[in-house]
Amino acid sequence: MNTALHKATEDTVYFDLSAGSLRDLNSTLQGLDAKTNQTAWTITNPRGAHALAVGVTAPVSVTIDGHAGYYACGMNDGATITITGNAGTGLAENMMSGSVHVLGDASQSAGATAHGGLLIIEGNASARCGISMKGVDIVVKGNVGHMSAFMAQSGNLVVCGDAGDALGDSLYEARLFVKGKVASLGADCEVKPMTDEDKAILAGLLAKAGSDANPDEFTRYGSARKLYNFHVDNAGAY
Repeated sequence: MNTALHKATEDTVYFDLSAGSLRDLNSTLQGLDAKTNQTAWTITNPRGAHALAVGVTAPVSVTIDGHAGYYACGMNDGATITITGNAGTGLAENMMSGSVHVLGDASQSAGATAHGGLLIIEGNASARCGISMKGVDIVVKGNVGHMSAFMAQSGNLVVCGDAGDALGDSLYEARLFVKGKVASLGADCEVKPMTDEDKAILAGLLAKAGSDANPDEFTRYGSARKLYNFHVDNAGAY
C-alpha cells in the first residue's frame, strides 16, 4: 500500500509528498478515470517540487498545499487546481482546459503556449507571462514582467497592475487588458478601442477571478497587424 496516500475525510484524498514520490503522485492523478468518485485531492508537503500535478485529464479538484516549483500543472486538461503558495517557471504550460489558481506569485513564462482554460494569479507574474498563448485566459491581479504576451496568438491576458517592457511584442490576435502603467509596448502592439464585446469579455474574466476591479479603468492592447505580411521596404531587416 502506498503510505503517502490516505483518505483523511470522506470527501478528500490526501497525498503526502514527504512520504511518497513525485512519480507516484503524478501517475496516480494521471490515471484517474473521468468518472472517478475521488474528485477532491490535496497534496501536502510539496516543498517546491517541480512538475507537480502535470497532465491531469480527469475533472477533479486538486489543492497543492504550499509552494510549487517549475512547470506545475502543465498540460492540465479539465482539472481545477489551486496552489496555496507561489509557483516557479512555466506554471500551467500548455494547459488545454480547466483552471489553475495561484494564491501567491508566479515566476516567468506563466501560461506559456496554453491553448485553453483559465489561469488566475493572485499576486505578481514575472517575465514572459502568457508567451505564445493560444487561447487561454489569464488574470493577474498584480503586475507582470517584461515581454509578457510575446507572440500571443489568441486568448485574453488581464493585468490588474502594471506591465513591464515590450508588452505584446510580435502579437497576433490575443486581447491584452491592463489597468496600470505599461513600461513600453513591443513591436506591432498598440492601444485599441475598447468595444462592447471587449468590455463584456473583461468583466466576465474579472468576475471569474473574484476581482472587484472596474473594467472601465483598463486599456486594451492588440496587434497593429503590420507584421502579418512581407514589406519590401523592410527587406534589409530580414
